[in-house]
Amino acid sequence: MLSAANNPFLSSRVCFFRFGELNLSARLNLRRRRAGDRCCKASLITNSDSFEVGRLIGSYGFMNITSYSGPQSTTDTEYMAGDIGRLRAQDVGEGSVKIRLYEGRIAQGPQRGSSVIFKVYPGQQVGGFEADLMAANELSAHASLQSNTKSVACSNIQVLIGGFETKTGEQWLAFRNDGKYTAAGYAQVASEKMSKYSDVGGQTFWNPFEKSETIKRRRYFITKLLQGAIRGLAYMHDHERLHQSLGPASIALNTIVEKDAAYLVPRLRDLAFSVDIRYSELNGNSNPLSEGLWRRASAAGASTPMEKRAFGIADDIYEAGLLLACLSFIPFCEAGVMDSLSLRRLFENTFQLDVQAMREYCLADDRLVEAVKFLDLGDGAGWELLQAMLNHDYRQRPIAEAVLNHRFLAGAFL
Repeated sequence: MLSAANNPFLSSRVCFFRFGELNLSARLNLRRRRAGDRCCKASLITNSDSFEVGRLIGSYGFMNITSYSGPQSTTDTEYMAGDIGRLRAQDVGEGSVKIRLYEGRIAQGPQRGSSVIFKVYPGQQVGGFEADLMAANELSAHASLQSNTKSVACSNIQVLIGGFETKTGEQWLAFRNDGKYTAAGYAQVASEKMSKYSDVGGQTFWNPFEKSETIKRRRYFITKLLQGAIRGLAYMHDHERLHQSLGPASIALNTIVEKDAAYLVPRLRDLAFSVDIRYSELNGNSNPLSEGLWRRASAAGASTPMEKRAFGIADDIYEAGLLLACLSFIPFCEAGVMDSLSLRRLFENTFQLDVQAMREYCLADDRLVEAVKFLDLGDGAGWELLQAMLNHDYRQRPIAEAVLNHRFLAGAFL
C-alpha cells in the first residue's frame, strides 16, 4: 500500500472539490443517528492522509449513443437474424471521461484497516469540465442518500466513505469495498459457461440433470440480482433521486458464484449522472448532465415540475426494463449470441417495443430457447413485466415498488 500522504501526486489539502458549493458538501457531516440506530453513518473522510492506495484493478469509460440509423420495424425474419450483433460505429461514441479503479484501505481513525475501492475521475486537463461535474454530482448524490435520517439505509446502494483531490486535480472517491464484480461481468461469465458445453456444431455435452440444475440456480441468482437492483432504485426514487445510468455495469456484486446466491447483495453504483428531482430543483436551472433527460421529457409532453418528475422516474424504469432484458438473455445464451446493444436495437428499432413480437422472433432461434423459457415462467410473467416497463407511454410504466411486487420478480416460480 502507498500512503496517500506520501504520494507525490496527492496534495495534503483536505478539501474535496474546487467548486465553492461543493466544498461545503464535501465537508458535510453525515450526522449520526440516534444511538439505538445501528445504521448510523459517520462523517465523510476528506483527508488524504487517512487513506492508503493500493494496486490498479481496472478502468472504464462511458458510452454515448447519439443516434441510431438501423432498420425499421419489419417482418423479414432472415434480414433480422443477420442483423443481430451488428452496430454501426458512427452511432456509438465513447465519452471523454475515463475512470480508474484502485484497491485501498483506511489508514487512520475508527475505521482503520477497512478495505475501500477508489474511483478516480481525471482532472480538468485530461477529462475537461465534464469530469469534475460528474465527480461532484456523484458525491452530491451519495451524500444526499446517506445523510437521510428519516429511513433505514439501503443495503443495495454502494456506500461512499470519503475521498480527496490530488495536485493534478484528480478526484478520488473512496467506496466501501463490498465486491469488485458487476452484473455485466457475471453475465459474461455465465454466457461463456454456456458455450463451453457445446462444440462448434452446437452439439451439447452436458447431461440433462446437470443442465436442469444449472438453469435452476441461474434463474434464482438472476432473480435475486434483479430484486436487489430494483430495491436500490426504489430507495433512490423514494429519496428524490434518479439513477440515469442504470445497466449491468452499474450494479456491483459481492459474488458471481451462483451456488452462493443466498449471500448475494447487489448494489447500485455509478451515480455520476444522478438527478435531483425535488420540486425545488425542477423549477431552477438544470444541471448540464441532465439536459438530455429534460429534452426527452419536453418531447414527451412533460412540462410541469410534477410531469417532469414522473417522466424522470419512468425513464429510470425504462432502463431497468432493458436491464431485465439483458439479464434474461445474455446469461442464458452462448457467448457472442446476444449483447446489450443488440438487445436494445431489437426492442427499440426492429420491434418498436412490441415485446410479444420480440418473443415470436426469439422462439424461432434455438440459441435463445433458455431465455424464452425464463421469461415464459408463470404464463409469460417475464414478458408481461418487460412490456409494462418498456411501455411507449411513460405514464403507463410501473413504479419501482410495483416492479418489485410483480409476480415474476417475487420468485414464486423458482
